[in-house]
Amino acid sequence: MSAVRTTRTVLAAALVAGLTATALATPALAAPAPAKTDHAATQQALQAAVDAGVPGVVAGARDGHDRWTGTAGERGGDDRFRVGSITKTFAATVLLQLQAEGRLDLDDRVEKHLPGVVRGNGHDGRKITVRQLLNHTSGIYSYTEDPDFQERVFGPGFLEHRYDTWSPRQLVGVAMAHQPEFDPGDGWKYSNTNYVLAGMVIEKITGRPYGKAVENRIIKPLKLRATSVPGTRVTMPQPSSRAYSTLSPTPGAPVHDVTELNPSLALAAGEMISDSDDLQTFYRALLKGRLLPKAGMRELTTTVAVDPGFPQFRYGLGISWQKLSCGTEIWGHGGGIHGSVSEAYTTRDGRHSLAANFNADWTGDTQSVVEAEFCGTAPKDAESKGLDAKALTGLVPRN
Repeated sequence: MSAVRTTRTVLAAALVAGLTATALATPALAAPAPAKTDHAATQQALQAAVDAGVPGVVAGARDGHDRWTGTAGERGGDDRFRVGSITKTFAATVLLQLQAEGRLDLDDRVEKHLPGVVRGNGHDGRKITVRQLLNHTSGIYSYTEDPDFQERVFGPGFLEHRYDTWSPRQLVGVAMAHQPEFDPGDGWKYSNTNYVLAGMVIEKITGRPYGKAVENRIIKPLKLRATSVPGTRVTMPQPSSRAYSTLSPTPGAPVHDVTELNPSLALAAGEMISDSDDLQTFYRALLKGRLLPKAGMRELTTTVAVDPGFPQFRYGLGISWQKLSCGTEIWGHGGGIHGSVSEAYTTRDGRHSLAANFNADWTGDTQSVVEAEFCGTAPKDAESKGLDAKALTGLVPRN
């Protein structure tokens, strides 16, 4: 979950064919099957990450009916991993569903649902809408940028505090100690506080933790068996691999096993766990309109500019749009949390999708994997082709 700055910080319809007597009498020539996607470039990009020092990488891709899984290093193809800010798309989808049910309006002021929560040092929930939380135009300071929080949670202090439990009010309180980045609606700045608040709005409306809404509205209907909202559970479900971090921007810093942590430090901004197959199922279903009505889809995919220098990258409601070096347009999100950096994207028609994960957060180029899968080659300067996707991966600042 992090900012545009240097930080490290995304079910097939049944086919019913009717044969007429004429068709039986005069068989038509079968249309040629579409060529299967060549995933060689993607596999090369995975291996390049391992060569760069990532202990293990895994990726899954689908193109129509073609399915592919690739690994490099010490990794299993069905590994589960912490998805970081990909959680944001799940939370935004729930809020859009609640709007479709008439239980809120995205243009409601945050104050209406969370009275008195967004106050202090110029922050004012009476002037901020729920929509502005979801597309990061609220101006609210991101709690993950607080220096003390970074030292305690992302620096060496993590080893002492990795099992600490954080409440939503505590995380928002960290943000309220700082001034806003800008007036609501006057800019764009990625803020994890926005989605902690989004989770709180879901809880206020449904009367249950936001994770229960995600489970009941998305995980269960889509049968996402590897996907979970862990709450305060510190261990990873199996199968999974270890996660590693240097907990420091210093080159050559020692590597630590950071697999176990209390994900309450992220909540609706980045706590979820999944695997490459489930993430593809989710994004494909979402972009095909299976989770939202047409009006909700229009809102989801209405984007705002994130940086004038990167017109090939825009942000919707908990989902980003990218135009890759080859011209292909994709939708999804990146996600990063201690020792885990992920990407999950699909084309707008939901046909071609990718989900990948690195189990290290200090090296490796996830954007090259994205370029390789959707463009067939990973340019050496993949990160310069658009806003580095790792800028939206989430919690862990990439220095």
